[in-house]
Amino acid sequence: MTVGVLLITHPGIGSGMLHIATRIIGKSTLPIKCLDVPPDAALDAVRERAVSMLKVLDRGAGVLVLTDLYGATPHNIAREVACAGKSTTVLSGLNLPMLLRVFNYPEDDLDTLASKAAEGGTRGIMTCPMTPVGASPENT
Repeated sequence: MTVGVLLITHPGIGSGMLHIATRIIGKSTLPIKCLDVPPDAALDAVRERAVSMLKVLDRGAGVLVLTDLYGATPHNIAREVACAGKSTTVLSGLNLPMLLRVFNYPEDDLDTLASKAAEGGTRGIMTCPMTPVGASPENT
């Protein structure tokens, strides 16, 4: 059994991230689906679609739900529908390193996969010192 993955995001973000991750790593062995939430969406219909997608993706090992922005409508919907399921974890702040981590650990259980995804997402954020053009980093 493998964990299912559902990306609930603003339009284009989840599908774009999934497309890029697939180009970098290849097709994931995890069952993955994307749900776009347009600004003018009928929220009851989106919730119903999310519940339906969760049922399809949960093959006994649970579902990791990734959202793009904490507190925004996609995240709130994810939180609402995930609370109804016992084997669902919601992780917000979707970024490419996070999704690549998910692709790289398809054999992990839900809790471990969520932890690795969060770690990959935070470790993928770096601040690089500015080096003036033409200057070597050692001399700045």
